[in-house]
Amino acid sequence: MMELNSLRQFLVVARLEHLSRAADELRVAQPSLSRTIARLESELGMPLFDRSGRLRLNDTGKLFRDHVERALGELDAGRRAVSEATSEGLGTVRLASETFLTLTGPLAAFKRAHPAIEIELHWSPSEDMGRRLRAQDVDLCIASQPIHAEGLESTHLFDEAVSVVVPLDHPLAARTTVTVDELADQPFITARKGHWLRRLLDRLFATHGLTPKIVCESDEHSAIASLISAGLGIGLVPAFARCTAPHAPVAWITVDSADCRRTVTLYWGTHSHLSAAARVMRTTITRWDWTTGAPQGERPFHVPG
Repeated sequence: MMELNSLRQFLVVARLEHLSRAADELRVAQPSLSRTIARLESELGMPLFDRSGRLRLNDTGKLFRDHVERALGELDAGRRAVSEATSEGLGTVRLASETFLTLTGPLAAFKRAHPAIEIELHWSPSEDMGRRLRAQDVDLCIASQPIHAEGLESTHLFDEAVSVVVPLDHPLAARTTVTVDELADQPFITARKGHWLRRLLDRLFATHGLTPKIVCESDEHSAIASLISAGLGIGLVPAFARCTAPHAPVAWITVDSADCRRTVTLYWGTHSHLSAAARVMRTTITRWDWTTGAPQGERPFHVPG
């Protein structure tokens, strides 16, 4: 009979497709983990991984992984539902996003209004969000690009232009618009692969048969504008960042492409049990006025000078 711990270990191996890294994450010995996977395969009567060269989850493994994620997700949801029903508080909400800079306003308002609710924030690339929602690993996800996955519901939050930002002494700084072709040989500072900003950059250039010249990949996305102002390169930056750093010594230039935008969407699982805390968070985010930076119908909050 399959044990829950074995199934959880299988999910880690399936995600990493690497036994030694999975063993490190799980803090178990690699031979023990190998035996666990072998027992699962023996019980199913089918291999779950291809072992020619690098370990790869095969089609049977992917099918099994999807069912295991849903099953364990339902068990975890049941535990949370029982805890919620037997406690006085509203519990915890787990929110995943590609960036949290955009969300500081609604998150701060939520915490002021509901100080007893715990908030867990998880960074996640968009390609992992559908799986995490279906597995009920998180309650809500906010993505800056569409998630093409089954079993999800969503609501559109806002969309905005993404500009190319250059130092003030850059040859393009006086321009109001620029084409992708004119950016072909420019040094770009951007996010790592998987982040929506990097995906947008790669997609824009690929449409024109080009590859961007990347001189810096930053995990600190808030540092990109600072690196640009220091003269180390140029980069794509969403309009929202202009509000958070209005006096940065850079020039903002419109890219002559209708696709140079981001669409921000809130997602949740169609069949997931959303806790009271998650439902309240969903309401707070969907009712947020992204133009004024305040809940709809309220004036924006200003700190007296």
